[in-house]
Amino acid sequence: MFARLRDSGPFWMVVSCFSFSTMGVFVKLGSSSFTTAELMFYRALIALLLLLVIVRPKKQALQVTGPILQRHFLRSMCGAISMMMGTYAMAHMPLPTAVTLQNTSPLFLMLMITILHRTLPQRLQAFSIVLGFSGVILLLRPTLSSDSWFAGAMGLLSGFFTAGSMFNIRELSKYGEPEWRTVFYFLLTSTVMSGIWILIQPYAMAPLNWVNLGLILAMGIGASAGQMTITRAYSKGKSMVVASLSYLTVAFTSFYGVIIWNNQLPWMSYAAMLLIAVAGILSAMRAGRN
Repeated sequence: MFARLRDSGPFWMVVSCFSFSTMGVFVKLGSSSFTTAELMFYRALIALLLLLVIVRPKKQALQVTGPILQRHFLRSMCGAISMMMGTYAMAHMPLPTAVTLQNTSPLFLMLMITILHRTLPQRLQAFSIVLGFSGVILLLRPTLSSDSWFAGAMGLLSGFFTAGSMFNIRELSKYGEPEWRTVFYFLLTSTVMSGIWILIQPYAMAPLNWVNLGLILAMGIGASAGQMTITRAYSKGKSMVVASLSYLTVAFTSFYGVIIWNNQLPWMSYAAMLLIAVAGILSAMRAGRN
């Protein structure tokens, strides 16, 4: 039974959703002590070190060439930009709202596959796109007239770049690339980009103490687990079917939001989350028939 689960994309996506939700809690908690650049840097660096020490198989090279290197570059850049924007959104918005915006990625992924493969969308696909982005407008409506509109835009753009990352993971799996190497290049790129961001920001880095050190370690462990499992999920399962399960992250973070921060979002926000989730599931159902 466990052997079947190890080869199941949906199983690894559920694990990834839980890991990323838990990581999001520590990002939110750490935002009171660290800037967005510092949160991204620690998140990526700790996950990178854990990957090299624990996960990397022995006698397997890091070097890649040709079209595989190009795919790694595109996946890593999309992932790093998505992490940057998503971290900002989680730090400056209610966690369930930020995570829902990031999880518009299945809708963007469906658009990318349609455009890049030059196929016309089916009726159900077109309906799910309209439904999903109607939910986005409904979810963002309260933020457009407040100071959090920029964070909302960052969350939505994070979903777009996550879709680009998903698309390139999908392409890398065709070359038989191991998950650990895909994650390695992504985390390396994210560490370098956030390190440069820290150097140019007009703030001194926050001093470390036992409390915030525990926060960033937990954040890094969650990020490492989430990245490895989401990469395995997309390499083992159908991309659109796996992508639809990403909405479990919204459920997990909503639960965390209630028990930790006593988040009480307006009913319209929950209705918008439901619309976005339904749209993603419909798009997966359509893709599963193709």
